[in-house]
Amino acid sequence: MILVNNPGTWAHIYAPLKHAPWHGLTPTDLVFPFFLFAVGNALSFVMPKLEAAGPATFWKKVLKRTALIFLIGLFLNWWPFVKADDYSFKVFENVRIMGVLQRIALAYFFAAVIAYYFKGVKSFYVAMLLLLGYWALCLVGNPVDPYSLEGWFGTAIDKALLGVTHLYKGEGKPFDPEGLMSTMPAIAQVLLGYLVGNHIKEKGSTNESVPFMLNGLFIAAIALLVTGFCWDMVMPINKKIWTSSYVVYTTGLAILTLATMIYFIEIKGVKSKISSFFDVFGKNALFVFALSAFLPKGLALLKIEKGVTPWNWLYKKVLIHVPGLPENGSLLYAICVITVMWFICWVLDRKRIYIKV
Repeated sequence: MILVNNPGTWAHIYAPLKHAPWHGLTPTDLVFPFFLFAVGNALSFVMPKLEAAGPATFWKKVLKRTALIFLIGLFLNWWPFVKADDYSFKVFENVRIMGVLQRIALAYFFAAVIAYYFKGVKSFYVAMLLLLGYWALCLVGNPVDPYSLEGWFGTAIDKALLGVTHLYKGEGKPFDPEGLMSTMPAIAQVLLGYLVGNHIKEKGSTNESVPFMLNGLFIAAIALLVTGFCWDMVMPINKKIWTSSYVVYTTGLAILTLATMIYFIEIKGVKSKISSFFDVFGKNALFVFALSAFLPKGLALLKIEKGVTPWNWLYKKVLIHVPGLPENGSLLYAICVITVMWFICWVLDRKRIYIKV
């Protein structure tokens, strides 16, 4: 998402680095659901400790983590507190409340509570209930046109509970792709990741059982992919309203990706500098994501000349002149941003500094 969110210019982006206009899927649309799936995976490894510590410790840690992640997201929406054009103060009345980190916080919270109180297969039933319930709500909310920008039922609820001024308006009208109601199926995505993590722990504890564990993962992945593809015929795969078919299909892809990586990296021992490159990102994932939003917004206030800031200077003065398609220079700039962020994470890793919430 750092690559996607930091092009040289939004006017020139290669198609795979764009979100689908509405229905459908691009590689970019896989990042967020994969991250929620990974949140569920991580939850499966910490849940035994939380269960052993008791309800008081569980609620304290989960509420604290939820609040911190949500508030960081809200802070980034408001930051840098003044407008870049005239430096006038940004009143909170016009600040978007929801966002990527806010969805992660809420999905993590409800998934953790469900996993804590509904052990094992019961969590799976709750996840299915969330997906089917969301499908039903879409149909009841607008039987005629339930999956369109104008017809999706969740916008009316977001307007009523959050207020129009606190909604995202990137679609040309008040509509939040990380709204309250579409968080419901996102919770199911975290739960599915949690259940997969449990499967890996329980079935892959010995060398003899690992092949059976991987077989289970591949079978589950294919089953979810087929189910998501079939569900798409009646409930289109759509990231912006986070449809149930989108959850099922992307979870299938996430399991397939995870199982393949386990096979090659953990079993075959195939490791290289390429795989090591990504390690430092994973060790400070939340920090580097927040930093990649914090820096460009802050540096946009420091104008070198009209339209040029310390953040976009490299693109405006150098990379915009890269030969070939204008997308080349825009992509090269995004790669430069990735490199800078990697270097920061590498330094933190060398110093064994890991920023967690």
